[in-house]
Amino acid sequence: MKPKLTVSDSELAILEVLWSAGSALNAGEIRNALNDHKDWERTTVLTLIQRLVKKGALLQEKREVYYYTPCLAREEYVRTETKNFIEKFFKGSSKNLAAALVDSNALTKKDIEELRDYFNQNL
Repeated sequence: MKPKLTVSDSELAILEVLWSAGSALNAGEIRNALNDHKDWERTTVLTLIQRLVKKGALLQEKREVYYYTPCLAREEYVRTETKNFIEKFFKGSSKNLAAALVDSNALTKKDIEELRDYFNQNL
């Protein structure tokens, strides 16, 4: 069994850039992509990248400079994090999660209808 991968919000921002790119990027390219919504120094980006490499979330490949590729797909990460969230807050019950969403008014009637249709089509 794989050890649980835990990433910070900042590390997740790095992964999101790489997932969106769909190809390996070097640290400068990652920083440039982040510049739209983050004002991080070069050293901050490098530190976050090295943390992700150490955690096994990024593959580091030496070319003329280092290039980085995620070791897991975004969908796999989201699926794992969703499962962990449900385990942690809802005792493993997706039904309890759905009930909490309905009780908190986080879902509109239209959302509920769309979910019902989705479940009916996919079961």
